[in-house]
Amino acid sequence: MNFPGIFIKRPVATTLLTIGLVLTGIVAFELLPVSPLPQVDFPTIGVNAGLPGADPETMATSVAAPLERQLGRIAGVTEMTSTNTRGGTSITLQFDLNRDINGAARDVQAAINAARSQLPPMPNNPGYRKSNPADAPVLILALTSDTVPREKMYDAASTILQQKLSQVDGVGQVFVGGGALPAVRVELNPTALSHYGISLEDVRGALQATNANRPKGQLTDGGRSLEIDTNDQLRKAAEYQSVVVAYRNGAAVRLPDVGEVRDSVEDVRTLGLVDAKPAIMVIVFRQPGANIIKTVDNVIKLVPQLEAQLPQGTQFSVVVDRTPPIRASLRDVEMSLVISCILVVLVVFFFLRSARATIIPGVAVVASLVGTFAVMYLLGYSLNNLSLMALTIGTGFVVDDAIVVLENITRHMERGETPFEAAMKGAKEISFTVISMSLSLVAVFLPLLLMGGMVGRLFREFAVTLSAAILTSLVLSLTSTPMLCAALLRPPREEKHGRLYRAIGRFFDLLHAGYERGVRWALAHRRLMLGLTIATLAINVLLWVTVPKGFFPQQDTGRLMGAIQAAQNISFQAMSQKLRQVVEIVKNDPDVEHVVGFTGGGGGSTTNVARMFIALKPFDRRTATADQVIGRLRGKLAQVPGAPTFLQVAQELRVGGRMGNALYQYTLKGETFQEVNLWAPRLLAKLRSLPQLADVNSDQQNSGLQTTLVIDRPTAARLGITPKLIDSTLAAAFGQSQVSITYTLLNQYHVVMEVAPQYWQSPESLKDIFLPTASGGMTPLSTIARYESAPASLAVNHQGQFPSVTISFNLAPGVALGQAVEIIQRAANDIHLPQSIQGTFMGTAQAFQDALKSQPLLILAALAAVYIVLGMLYESTIHPITIISTLPSAGVGALLALLLLKMDLSIIAIIGIILLIGLVKKNGIMMVDFALEAERRDGKEPEEAILQACLQRFRPIMMTTMAALLGALPLALAVGSGSELRRPLGVSIIGGLIVSQMLTLFTTPVVYLYLDRCRQWFVRRRGR
Repeated sequence: MNFPGIFIKRPVATTLLTIGLVLTGIVAFELLPVSPLPQVDFPTIGVNAGLPGADPETMATSVAAPLERQLGRIAGVTEMTSTNTRGGTSITLQFDLNRDINGAARDVQAAINAARSQLPPMPNNPGYRKSNPADAPVLILALTSDTVPREKMYDAASTILQQKLSQVDGVGQVFVGGGALPAVRVELNPTALSHYGISLEDVRGALQATNANRPKGQLTDGGRSLEIDTNDQLRKAAEYQSVVVAYRNGAAVRLPDVGEVRDSVEDVRTLGLVDAKPAIMVIVFRQPGANIIKTVDNVIKLVPQLEAQLPQGTQFSVVVDRTPPIRASLRDVEMSLVISCILVVLVVFFFLRSARATIIPGVAVVASLVGTFAVMYLLGYSLNNLSLMALTIGTGFVVDDAIVVLENITRHMERGETPFEAAMKGAKEISFTVISMSLSLVAVFLPLLLMGGMVGRLFREFAVTLSAAILTSLVLSLTSTPMLCAALLRPPREEKHGRLYRAIGRFFDLLHAGYERGVRWALAHRRLMLGLTIATLAINVLLWVTVPKGFFPQQDTGRLMGAIQAAQNISFQAMSQKLRQVVEIVKNDPDVEHVVGFTGGGGGSTTNVARMFIALKPFDRRTATADQVIGRLRGKLAQVPGAPTFLQVAQELRVGGRMGNALYQYTLKGETFQEVNLWAPRLLAKLRSLPQLADVNSDQQNSGLQTTLVIDRPTAARLGITPKLIDSTLAAAFGQSQVSITYTLLNQYHVVMEVAPQYWQSPESLKDIFLPTASGGMTPLSTIARYESAPASLAVNHQGQFPSVTISFNLAPGVALGQAVEIIQRAANDIHLPQSIQGTFMGTAQAFQDALKSQPLLILAALAAVYIVLGMLYESTIHPITIISTLPSAGVGALLALLLLKMDLSIIAIIGIILLIGLVKKNGIMMVDFALEAERRDGKEPEEAILQACLQRFRPIMMTTMAALLGALPLALAVGSGSELRRPLGVSIIGGLIVSQMLTLFTTPVVYLYLDRCRQWFVRRRGR
């Protein structure tokens, strides 16, 4: 049956079907969502719990441990980390990729409920958020004003903006930073309190009794009902001037007599800066799996509406937006796709030298690629860097089938047949070859489709998109392409040609003659050519071992994340000054557009840490890359004493749930805090001495200072003073205790009590604190306790319920992640870590190790899939080996190209090598298929058949190779946003194609003859 003949005879129906496919693809293109990468986020949930005043070790043992025991029982948890700071616990759960985040959230809530009976009394129940704290925010909004106080802006942000933005589809968490809610602060004078014989607990009780919000009932007088209301809540400091704390000698002692009452904020130890100007920040994180572009667009759409609800005089602006570099990167890829299509069409025109002939594969390319958009829409895919890269590379793949069909039909016309006859015969004759090429090419992607884990999920969309384009091209090459050949082509004798046509023709004749001499020489020196083929296998192994290996190319996203990690005993005031200096330096860099910095305010951060988010100028307005900006800033920031600052480029692909000060993490885990804290500094010092690593730092925070009160228990007991009273008095004096609440329609505000600022500046102030005795008098704290200084932990971290310390690091310029992994493992062995301490890579570094193990298997699986498909198509176990023999030279070319351009063998480059398997084998298929047909149909000897195949298929082989090479060229030469992701793919494909083309045109016929000799030998053995 002549399947293409059906469509050649029905040109109108075939044309309309092709147009319908293109129109469907155009509509689908407009409906496809946009994102930087396919959906590869691990479902991640953060659990938070607070116990004000508790030290980090208490939080780890009393709060984190019970929660972790219950959370660790949830199915599908792949990683559980926790950070415990003063008064706060943050647990991050990362689930298997196949786990539904909503189902996981229900399990998390059930685990929290199960742990409640084991938790100490807490002001609020533990809660959870479907967000990853290690992710970079998708959007940072800033509120600034020259007239509106910060606490009023913070109130508006937390009351209006935070609530509204949290409801936006795709938003996982909204964090308001840089300030605190308004509050009435009562700052007490301990000396005055002791003079009146009033304890801090007395003041607390008086303030708690001052505010109430209880039901009051109503009155009725027959025809009317009257609600009862009272002024039972005091909302401003002026209203507290008359509050009576106690009575002494018949006279009222009011709050102004023992301290100062003023309108202020809940937490005075917090600072936020935007471009060195005090500001309130609204930091928006997306929900894992949510589309970044769509989420940001939804938020931006709300901004005018929200801005109208802010206090007059407040400027509301977007200072960090994660989407412009993503949009720019996608525009660049789309432009690369267009350029690839143009280059491929020009290749066809160059070889065929006919505008009519060029239209035919041009239609096939456009229709195949546009039609693929419809398949992507049906499968729920998005327009992202990888899917568009697949289509860009696909321009060289999808044109191949049309080229082979067109070239074969053209060859028949050159023999004198009419276009219709040539189309009928040529399309039928070449159908099996085209099907073999396409199906074996799709088979290359089967291992990618079956891969699990993050790498499999990441490239599944790439593989399916490219497979859909190839299969669409296959259908078009057997339907519309031969139909167009019959309709558009003209016999050679009817066409008039100019000088360019004849010049190109002479060039091809010379090229063809040179190839004929070369292939005859190769057939005459078969052993040499066979040895060269075997040598390429050995060179592949050697290059594979020596090439630097990486995970995912580091992208210049135009966004930096930074952290200042000062001395662990630094005060908030000193830390604020360091932050101001660092932000000023960063702001003055010519390539920085905005810088956001904040410190204090709790939220899981320790007092010695400040965070920064930096937006660089658009790529076309910058003079340096993100890495160069970091290198430039690193030297300037080193001049700020006592404030080591760590910067990293925010990446679209981030693995792991632990926030670090660098891109990669190595975690030490042990059974006790003491053992982990002993060995972590030794490894840290060793790694800092290695030149291959940069920004090496640790989350170990056990060198803070604490003032320990040693209670004289017998004396305290004699005076009737209990440890509970001492603790509550200290919390009332130094803990910014929230002792009372006032309620409004939109929010609740606190009354904060502590001693006046001059009394919490030094441990010496403890002597001014007085305690009530059982006899009714007051005694100094120094009577029943003494204080001493001791080291303290600012943070305690867990990894899978065990104490841990995580060391973060970046790579020095020119160092691959694979090299860093090796030297870190060597360093851990050099310091002789005990068996009780386990060292493992976490996050991106762990994903790299997993991917590294699977890379050889992935390539072998691709080869096996191709062999099986070819064996089934040719009903032979020998001929597929001939075709596969073309692949080692492609691997050599790809690895050499990466080495010459100093690129890592990343996951993207591996995909390029797998694509080469599909590209290069086409050469072998076209040769072998023709040679077998010549042997069977014309009875030619193998040597004569393969020689004729080489000469007849030389032009289509050159055309398909040049089309694929030029299709990959825009990726290899890519510049601009996201180009780091595209270049390894283009470089590996171009390098592989150049080397393989130079070798396989001469080695494939030799391998064919040797394997045919083996086949005949097996046949003779079987005949005996």
